[in-house]
Amino acid sequence: MGKCLTHKVFEEHKVSGELKAGAEIAIRIDQTLTQDATGTMSYLQFEAMGIPRVRTKLSVSYVDHNMLQTGFENADDHLFLQTIASKYGVYFSRPGNGICHQVHLERFSVPGQTLLGSDSHTPTCGGLGMISIGAGGLDVAVAMGGGPFYLNMPKVVGVHLRGKLQPWVAGKDIILEMLRRLKCSGGTGKIFEYHGEGVASLTVPERATVTNMGAELGATTSVFPSDDQTRRFLAAQGRAQDFVALAPDPNASYDEVVEIDLNTLEPMVACPHNPDNVKKVSEVEGLRVHQVCIGSCTNSSYKDLMTVASTLKGKTVHPNCTLAVTPGSRQVFQMISQNGALTDFIAAGARILESACGPCIGMGQAPPSGGVSVRTFNRNFEGRSGTPNAQVYLASPETAAASALHGVITDPRKLGRAPTWDLPEKYVQDDSMVLTPSAQPEQIEVLRGPNIKPLPINQPLPAVLGGRVLLKVGDDISTDHIMPAGAKVLPLRSNIPAISQFVFERVDPEFANRAKKFGGGFVVGGSNYGQGSSREHAALAPMFLGLKGVIVKSFARIHRSNLINFGLLPMVFADPADYERIDREDLLEIPEVGAAVKAGKEITVRNQTKDRTFSVKLNVTPREGAILAAGGLLNYTRTAAAAPN
Repeated sequence: MGKCLTHKVFEEHKVSGELKAGAEIAIRIDQTLTQDATGTMSYLQFEAMGIPRVRTKLSVSYVDHNMLQTGFENADDHLFLQTIASKYGVYFSRPGNGICHQVHLERFSVPGQTLLGSDSHTPTCGGLGMISIGAGGLDVAVAMGGGPFYLNMPKVVGVHLRGKLQPWVAGKDIILEMLRRLKCSGGTGKIFEYHGEGVASLTVPERATVTNMGAELGATTSVFPSDDQTRRFLAAQGRAQDFVALAPDPNASYDEVVEIDLNTLEPMVACPHNPDNVKKVSEVEGLRVHQVCIGSCTNSSYKDLMTVASTLKGKTVHPNCTLAVTPGSRQVFQMISQNGALTDFIAAGARILESACGPCIGMGQAPPSGGVSVRTFNRNFEGRSGTPNAQVYLASPETAAASALHGVITDPRKLGRAPTWDLPEKYVQDDSMVLTPSAQPEQIEVLRGPNIKPLPINQPLPAVLGGRVLLKVGDDISTDHIMPAGAKVLPLRSNIPAISQFVFERVDPEFANRAKKFGGGFVVGGSNYGQGSSREHAALAPMFLGLKGVIVKSFARIHRSNLINFGLLPMVFADPADYERIDREDLLEIPEVGAAVKAGKEITVRNQTKDRTFSVKLNVTPREGAILAAGGLLNYTRTAAAAPN
């Protein structure tokens, strides 16, 4: 059988291991990206490694999350990021230049290369034929230092696309259909490779929407071929030299196959409060809408905004509904201002936001109490919008525009003839807001504001691990539940003592106090624990509070890796029924934990409160076991660097 595209790129970048599903492999990383909510810790970690310059082909630091400067914290951190990037060889995308994934797709993505980003939506660039993987900031710091990225080789799922999208049906509807079928944990341990005759009709922005939101499946990444659509996009960006044709062999084999007939897809919507709660728009049509938000790294491209502007032209947003529009990059913003589309938005009554993540991470535009908000975003977890009881629906730009005009969720096919227009032959190419690193790094002073605190370091694993169950939670706990975002919390991202006070705040406001009272302990959870954002603060801040491990039915990939990176045991119930036999504040003990971690298999846990024992699986590789024993990846890396050759 022939090779799939994924295996071709992995073979080119493999440092060690075997391309066999489930086996640990290491791959070379060509590019990295960070954003400001995760980047401050990433660069503090890189700095702690003592490496004078990044060793990747390209590393870019973006500012797109913490844009509201309501105090000194964000402005100070932007200066820190700018100066440390200049010193260590990292390009710096200034505030206002755009959302990291949109800008990286436009200006830096290269087919066939690998990209590691400290943001879960890094797979966006898979729409252009990159193997783009989201990870914790510490993994990205190691990659910037020239180290390989370790992962268990995922299964490769071939998604065969047939036919062509019908008018008013969008790329967003493809990924919503995938979520409807497979659910949020259906992509764990998998890479989705899109192929088939239906691919050719999808533009790069449409493909990027699909790969971006593949993160909501729990997938390692998603990827499309690099073909004529890719060539046209890169040429229009003035980067024709970066084009490389990439495709699976005609007889490529896949571990699993999904079939989608694009001809039959309808407009879809993800209902509250999970991206996989998907229905046809026709099933929820007529629901009163208070707010519509168009943007985010999922749907803020030039194509997306031109589709909405063409739909709104000559019309007015419904009086009972507000509309906010976010251009994904300065390039998009400039182009819609030059061609008149920005005027159409303003005339329709839209509120224009700066090119940033904004409402997607709860940074402004919170809906009214109990309000319904239709958003072209990627996540609708409860409370993520900034309003605890808001009802957030995820939809395509087409559906969002139709809903804004009618004030109720509306099937866009009822608007009549769909607007048609061609993608530009040339995009605006102005990289003046991307700063190149200094050629004289020794002269650069790294500026550190008072909100930047020293990096907390865990201790090596003790002989016996014990503590109280600090919290017991259910299924699909996201990193938003563990470490909330929003305008109140995110400015503290470089101050772990301060941000740790908000751990699990939306689930249990007393969690931080309880952790301090008991000197740390354990968290018990259900399935798909840690889904969502890659934010390593969801492991780092609990570690600072004394968390020693997490026992659940199953983990999301990135969060499990982050727990290991900070020396916290990621344990899975050998018998899921044992979940029911544990209560909050039970006292647990793991004797001889070091030997158990070294074995990397089953661990016996004693519940002293209930006088019983149960088994948990650790399922770590020897390398991961050594990281846990050392107290985290930073300790492990330092020890390895100090060891004699």
